[in-house]
Amino acid sequence: MKKSKGKPNSSAEKEFVFEFRAGKYNCILKVPLQFPVQVNISDLHGRLMLLHKIPCYVENELKSTLSSFIEKETTLDYDKEAEVALQRLTTGDVDVNQLASAWARSYAESTLEHARPEEPSWDEDFADVYHELIHSPASETLLNLEHNYFVSISELISERDMEIKKLQERQAAEMDKVMHELGNTLSDHDVNAVASHHFDAQQVLENKWTSELMQVTCIQKKEYQDWVVKLHQDLQKSNNSSKINEEIKVQPSQLSEEADSGARMFEEQPQLEESFTIHLGAQLKTMHNLRLVRADVLDFCKHRRHGSSGAKLRRLQTALSLYSSSLCGLVLLVDNRVNSYSGIKRDFATVAKECTDFHFSCLEKQLEEVQQVLLYARVQRSSKQKEQFEIQKNGGDDKSKSVERNPSNILPGEFYVSRHSNLSEVHVVFHLCVDDNVRSGNITARDPAIMGLRNILKVCCTHDVTTVTVPLLLVHDMSEEMTIPWCLKRAELVFKCVKGFMMEMVSWDGGISRTVQFLVPKSISEEMFYQLSNMLPQIFRVSSTLTLTSKH
Repeated sequence: MKKSKGKPNSSAEKEFVFEFRAGKYNCILKVPLQFPVQVNISDLHGRLMLLHKIPCYVENELKSTLSSFIEKETTLDYDKEAEVALQRLTTGDVDVNQLASAWARSYAESTLEHARPEEPSWDEDFADVYHELIHSPASETLLNLEHNYFVSISELISERDMEIKKLQERQAAEMDKVMHELGNTLSDHDVNAVASHHFDAQQVLENKWTSELMQVTCIQKKEYQDWVVKLHQDLQKSNNSSKINEEIKVQPSQLSEEADSGARMFEEQPQLEESFTIHLGAQLKTMHNLRLVRADVLDFCKHRRHGSSGAKLRRLQTALSLYSSSLCGLVLLVDNRVNSYSGIKRDFATVAKECTDFHFSCLEKQLEEVQQVLLYARVQRSSKQKEQFEIQKNGGDDKSKSVERNPSNILPGEFYVSRHSNLSEVHVVFHLCVDDNVRSGNITARDPAIMGLRNILKVCCTHDVTTVTVPLLLVHDMSEEMTIPWCLKRAELVFKCVKGFMMEMVSWDGGISRTVQFLVPKSISEEMFYQLSNMLPQIFRVSSTLTLTSKH
């Protein structure tokens, strides 16, 4: 039985006596201990051994005797406190009713059966309503409404970009005039003043459009959620639900193919894709699907304003599996800063803003939450490292360096996750931190980027992400140093590592079929693509028929 955490009201000093024999001499160790004992018994035992130079052959005996002494004396103190409490109860010094109420309240607060039931969450209720509607004849109406909202936001963004472009052109012409007069009627101070004025004007315009887009997004989200809830209530209350379903079916589809002349302007570039089916496992084999795809990483996120039938089907599939156990994930390679200000992160944030997310927080809020969690985790890790450093008194140089680095940045191989319902083919994005080392040709299977992929696949297994897209070369853009031998070597490394990780999946999820898409940049030539497609079945030992498709 676990002892009560309560402590005696008064502290007392008691003497611990330990007798042992050292050669011909009988030695006695006497140590005053303050009760209740606040220090760890193992730490106290270690200090006694060190300070009093106790022989090592009595170490275990000393620890056993010390533990028994502390336990016995602590129990006696608790017994005395209990006797005093009972005596006060019998003499009437304590109110019995008040004591019983305190006991009942403590029992109710610490027992699960007396806990208050959790109040229903709006997000959970809305998720259930949406999941039910998207799997009903109302799905087409939901997609039409979402597409109308998307077109509205796209037009607003186009208007913003046009206005910012006009401002920049006007400022550029004005700056040219100022630079032409520099040294004649104007000085450097005048040029700096004009540049400062231009910067302020751009900031004011950008802030104005940011505020307007945020306001429109909030209005769209509230209108959409209210409309979905109302539609669900109407379907539940209506006695003639078939008539409502017929009305929903015949509404015109905004995602249908529009004028061919306009649609051709937005046709996708040919996308090379090769698919394989493999069976992995020692005794119980599990079937997995592999795809090698040549495309831009953001193609899996972008919606088409003039949607084709293929875009409509992809959007429907994404919506159907939003609240399911078949989620789709994407690995996005980012730097060590948790923001959306530069590079691929800025491009991804721009795509995420093109369509309102009706189910989850916007990307900026999710990144703010990640930053808060990251800072808290760094503080906890730093405190533990400091404690270990004080105890061990060695190996402190490396640990002190890790504490001194910027706590708001993540390390290579670490990743954070964002959730989305407004992307074309993706529900979950894994933002994997990589450094410039991935562009070199000497990384190994123990590289942080490779281990990050392993951890991502493990998260996929534990959180129902059955389809994940991985950048095969661990880069999104090609550069001059990435020659054909470099690409083949990198692809072979990633193929072999991912195969090993997929073999581990059986212990992670019990052997569930999954789809892994290996993504290569668009700048890869067809010849290089076919070389990679020939390498994949050799490494994974594909025995099934492979299919080559070219998506348009």
